[in-house]
Amino acid sequence: MDLYKAIEKTPKPVIVAMKQDFPEEIKRKNGLCGGNMMTAFKSLGVIGVISDGPSRDLDEVRPMGLQYMLTGVCAGHGDFNIHAINTPVDICGMEVMPGEIVHMDENGAVKFPAGYLEEVVGRCGCLAAHEAGKQKLLSEHHDAETLARILSDNYE
Repeated sequence: MDLYKAIEKTPKPVIVAMKQDFPEEIKRKNGLCGGNMMTAFKSLGVIGVISDGPSRDLDEVRPMGLQYMLTGVCAGHGDFNIHAINTPVDICGMEVMPGEIVHMDENGAVKFPAGYLEEVVGRCGCLAAHEAGKQKLLSEHHDAETLARILSDNYE
């Protein structure tokens, strides 16, 4: 209940960074965030979950359109206790602080302070335009030397 209330009060959208602080032999077998919990999270405005442990019910979660980054999948489900909410956590080597912006896609996750959101969005737009132009050039040329120059950004 405490976690759900904290999510309810958090500005939207929300990414839940969940540290699974279990012994390794249990951690690999205990999937905390299955279909029911992810459905509840989505109802409260969560758009993604990052965890340093496995989870389950991927076939139920995928159609929800939520980002779901885990270290694996498992069939197991066990008891758990929440030790802290809105505290820094280390998720697979990435220190995540409450209020930071986390961007996730199928390639991974990155985070940055909320104060940089506008700058990051602007840079992402520039990068996307640059990449689209590069891919257009790559599709139009068919010799190795030109392709190598395009990929190295030395193409005029």
